[in-house]
Amino acid sequence: MKKILSLLLIVIFLLGLTFGCTKKEEEKKGNIEYTVQTDAEKFKDDYESLNGTKNNSGLEHRTVTIPADNPIEYATATDILTKMENKETFYVYFGSRYCPWCRSVIEKALEIANKYNVEKIYYVDAWSDDHVEALRDTYELNDKNKPVLKSEGAKEYQDLLKAFDKVLSKYTLTTKKGKTVKVGEKRIFLPNFIYVEEGKAIELVEGQSDKQKGSRDELTDEILADEEKTFTKFFNRK
Repeated sequence: MKKILSLLLIVIFLLGLTFGCTKKEEEKKGNIEYTVQTDAEKFKDDYESLNGTKNNSGLEHRTVTIPADNPIEYATATDILTKMENKETFYVYFGSRYCPWCRSVIEKALEIANKYNVEKIYYVDAWSDDHVEALRDTYELNDKNKPVLKSEGAKEYQDLLKAFDKVLSKYTLTTKKGKTVKVGEKRIFLPNFIYVEEGKAIELVEGQSDKQKGSRDELTDEILADEEKTFTKFFNRK
């Protein structure tokens, strides 16, 4: 009886080893599937995740539909500076899913980029996940209407301003009486789409129509036609 019990235990032990080896072999062969999210999928998820939600001020985010085959690739400020130093030719988009003006133009921008077979648009996300400035310096006016640094941006930000100086606009603030005050540096506004050729900034567009007065205005046919005209000129470089 003891011999039979011992034999059974040996058989069970050997079967366990066989099963374990088989499982490990399957893992080594890659039979277990792992899901890896592409940048295009991440961008779509990031922007569409705000659909139907409101910002910290209680204003509703514009609902957007991002194509799954969009040409977005995430990049850092350092990545962009390196590409310019290497004299590369590329498109870069500075924006944020939280930015209402970005959400006003992003659908048309991607539509036209795909139409003209733009293979890649590098995306630098200017705001952090908690809706706080992460890339840029921000200023505000004090009680004497003098610009004061509110928050300092990434350490690469000043290098970006130098690299894109040719196409950037001046950073200004507006007093309560409507007077414009110069900050003393230029600004990467959101959205900014920039075309870089052999390491040099050639053209910048924001994409908004002059007919759109507010960032959450309805996108009429006229506004969308203006956006299409702007992005067609920008992305069609043949």
